[in-house]
Amino acid sequence: MLTRTRRALAPDLARGAMLLLIALAHAHMYLSGHPTGFRSYATNGSPLDLLVTAIQVTLVDGRAMPMFAALFGYGFVQIANKQTGEWPTIRKLLRRRSLWLLAFGAAHALLLFFGDILAAYGLAGLLLVNVLRWRDRALLTFAAAALIPLATVMTFNAMRIAEFGGASNMAAAEDPLTALAERLAMWGVLTPLLLIDVVVPFVLGVWAARRKLLTEPDRHLNTLRTTSVTGIAVAIAGGLPLALIDAQVWHNALEVPAYVVHGLTGLAGGLGYAALMGLIAAHTTTPGPVLTALAACGQRSMTCYLLQSVVFVAVFVPYAGGLGTKLGTAEASAIAICTWLATVVFAEALRRQGKQGPAETLLRQLTYKPRP
Repeated sequence: MLTRTRRALAPDLARGAMLLLIALAHAHMYLSGHPTGFRSYATNGSPLDLLVTAIQVTLVDGRAMPMFAALFGYGFVQIANKQTGEWPTIRKLLRRRSLWLLAFGAAHALLLFFGDILAAYGLAGLLLVNVLRWRDRALLTFAAAALIPLATVMTFNAMRIAEFGGASNMAAAEDPLTALAERLAMWGVLTPLLLIDVVVPFVLGVWAARRKLLTEPDRHLNTLRTTSVTGIAVAIAGGLPLALIDAQVWHNALEVPAYVVHGLTGLAGGLGYAALMGLIAAHTTTPGPVLTALAACGQRSMTCYLLQSVVFVAVFVPYAGGLGTKLGTAEASAIAICTWLATVVFAEALRRQGKQGPAETLLRQLTYKPRP
């Protein structure tokens, strides 16, 4: 069984908390039959639905993915550092793991959810593996340059939504085969776009891992404190305009700039959330039952992420639970929270049995060739 002495608390804690944000960001995408705004929230909901929309657009949407991508880049460096071979051998292993992650993402989209993010991380690992050999200045310069295509894609996407309306009925297919075809078609378009979203936080995660900001948080309290406060504050300030627009509180001609600012400041928010988990870990001598369970969930993050989609399909889609046409945003978010809590309990049960998550176990077996 893994213990605190063998595994740093902060990265697992951050992944466990991040899964709550992902659940909240995804649940409303399974609703159908409503006009939607820029972040695919229903615009004709009750006052409570619109309040939840405003909160989540400000604090959740566009913040969970950068956090996860930064943690992915951080973990990439950790995996590389554990290897004992030369760089070509290490690179081959990282690429093999990324290819399997891409395959996991394809299966996830095929069976459950068009908005899969695993494939985007797999592509990032394949294309960006060599950044692990770059100097710090090159890393930061590349991250800054990558903001340009990111802002460009966000601008065009915002213009499309402003002209044609937000995406809706993304999970409205009445039968499984039609849903499968629609998911694959949408996944094929979304994955390259999501790759653009993850490049900057992935590279910054690599930079942070070199300094062991999360694995040795006690040594970086000032950096973590500054990143946490500044990043979350920037995300809130940058997210509020679009939140008010999507919640139907504010109607103006600045929708496109608000969308772009929301997306760019989400990068700061994701990093700020990760830093906050580092601060919590730094001030935790012995994790209590809550933090231990949360870290167990983060250690089994892929399994818990996939389980979220299983629950959402069972509850929301027309050919299963069918609640996607009957519930509003607030109710979908309540289901998301309950789902996340259930995965935390499940992960803690696995931890107590000394077991990894099944998805993590399979990925490890596929990545590391068995010894002769």
